[in-house]
Amino acid sequence: MGKPTSPVVDLNAALLLLLLAAVWGGSFFFAEVALRELPPLVITLFRVSLAVPVLLAVVVLRGVPITRSLRVWRAYLVMGALNNAIPFSLIFWGQTQIESGLASILNGTTAMFGALVAGLLLPDEPLRANKLIGAALGLAGVAFIMGPDALQDFNLTNLAQLAILGATLSYAFASVWGKTTLAGQPPLMNALGMVVCSSALMLPIVWLTHGVPSLAFQPATWGALLGLAVLSTALAYLLYFAILARAGAANLMLVTLLIPPFAITLGAFFLSERIGIQAFAGFGVIAIGFAVTDGRLFARLRQRR
Repeated sequence: MGKPTSPVVDLNAALLLLLLAAVWGGSFFFAEVALRELPPLVITLFRVSLAVPVLLAVVVLRGVPITRSLRVWRAYLVMGALNNAIPFSLIFWGQTQIESGLASILNGTTAMFGALVAGLLLPDEPLRANKLIGAALGLAGVAFIMGPDALQDFNLTNLAQLAILGATLSYAFASVWGKTTLAGQPPLMNALGMVVCSSALMLPIVWLTHGVPSLAFQPATWGALLGLAVLSTALAYLLYFAILARAGAANLMLVTLLIPPFAITLGAFFLSERIGIQAFAGFGVIAIGFAVTDGRLFARLRQRR
């Protein structure tokens, strides 16, 4: 029996990765447009709730069974909070104070913090030296972006950047929760369950904080909300699982580094945003931290030597 081959990024997987990076990078742009008229919590509600019918249609058309287990739906409730409701709300609020491109760069620490949290909580993913060094480099990149005066002159801009980092930590805990409680469930059902439960969570929160949302939005706002829900949420989940099956989880993490260029380009062309050289340098440090956490690049270099 031959040795099983590792998943690789072929041409189709590479194109899917670029498309996923585009729709996830677009989420920062869509949010920036929607924030001109709507508060962050309302945007979160529309993002998840408008994605429900799209994912439900896909689940039904593909014949994926809808679980009736209360245990699984309780797990979806936690997953919906950790992977959707909390991070989306934090990122959207953060974007009220900082540019969409900068938010996407800070979001690039997700993979490193995910590896760190998994190493602390999952026995089958030990906390190796490369994960600790990668996380340290990620934090160094963030510190470089925020600047040395961040602690001395604490303001809303700094708080917004910390909110984005809070979102990445929420994503990290979500990945651990999903692996330990939802590993045996169909991936598309997991996506549907998350958006259903996060919608259920956000509905009373929005009602208590902002009342019943009006639907009399500007066309640009509706376009941004539909872009967030249909492209950056529903389509993104479909691409996510397609890449996972074709290229594997390790290669899927590459999307983390591909998102900021799309977000920065959209922000520059359509929103007249400008990202300082300090943010790009910080992104470079974060990228190195990602490479250290992933480990494959340095392993290949050692093999060549």
